[in-house]
Amino acid sequence: MFKNTSRGTGNRNQRNNPYLFDEMAVRFHRSAAGVAWRWRTEVLILVAVAATIWRLAIMGVIILGTAAVVVLAVPATRRFTLRRFWCVLARHRLQRLCYEARLHTRSGRLPLVLWTRPTKVGERAHVLCRAGICAEDFEAHIGELRAACYARDARVTRNRRWSQLVTIDVIRRDTLAASHAVASPLVKHGTRPQPVPIRDDHPSPAGTRQH
Repeated sequence: MFKNTSRGTGNRNQRNNPYLFDEMAVRFHRSAAGVAWRWRTEVLILVAVAATIWRLAIMGVIILGTAAVVVLAVPATRRFTLRRFWCVLARHRLQRLCYEARLHTRSGRLPLVLWTRPTKVGERAHVLCRAGICAEDFEAHIGELRAACYARDARVTRNRRWSQLVTIDVIRRDTLAASHAVASPLVKHGTRPQPVPIRDDHPSPAGTRQH
């Protein structure tokens, strides 16, 4: 009796399973729904994080767009933004000019643009020249300077006390020029005023008759 009980127990042991090799050859079939259900917690966390980032991105775009519209709509902020934009552009163009025109030292050090501020006619840049560069080097490249800064003209001024300090004025507009030309009221639609005929209405001399 005890022998049969132990044999039954032994048959239920995995080490005595005669179908052990058959179970190793079994292929598990996994479906997408089953995988999603098993990973449902992780999937929900990923969806929540993605939705949060997406909402924050949309809100950020809306906030930035609204701020840009307000800045461009108000004349004062629009002028301030445009002038600062041209100052940043002028600084980068000056540095690029110094590189392309070889306005640098033998060791490759470029002049240092200390400060750029807007003016009524454009921008003014204060430049610190390295050893081996002077204001005359910039004056010799006036044409390249105004072309690099997309300006109508440029001026170079050397500091009277500190010759290594150079002021570069980038001129973009002429404040003395007329904003618009006033057309003549006599010239409209390509017509010209007709000449007025000259009539001889002078009185005749006394004692003479005209026939």
